[in-house]
Amino acid sequence: MKNNMEKQTQAMRDDLNTLAEDARALMVATADVAGEKVSEARKRLAAALESGKEVYGRVRDKAVEKAKAVDETVHEHPYQAMGIALGVGVLLGVLLARRGSRNND
Repeated sequence: MKNNMEKQTQAMRDDLNTLAEDARALMVATADVAGEKVSEARKRLAAALESGKEVYGRVRDKAVEKAKAVDETVHEHPYQAMGIALGVGVLLGVLLARRGSRNND
């Protein structure tokens, strides 16, 4: 599970980096373009990039904090965690089985 979360986090980080690089490239490409509308759009894009960095940092920090809390809780109460996981699995199995039997009728 931890490895999958790391892969998803890395994929999100890669996507955000690509978006930021594309935005920076757009800003460089329009550097020579004159005009009030282009200038205003460049300012908004720069502000959005900065805001995006801040939001990403906060989300990343909160996700790490929550993951550590869950990990700590599972280590403190392993049998309860396994029981809850088993219960959720059984519940999902029953719901999916009912849904599948309804679709076959």
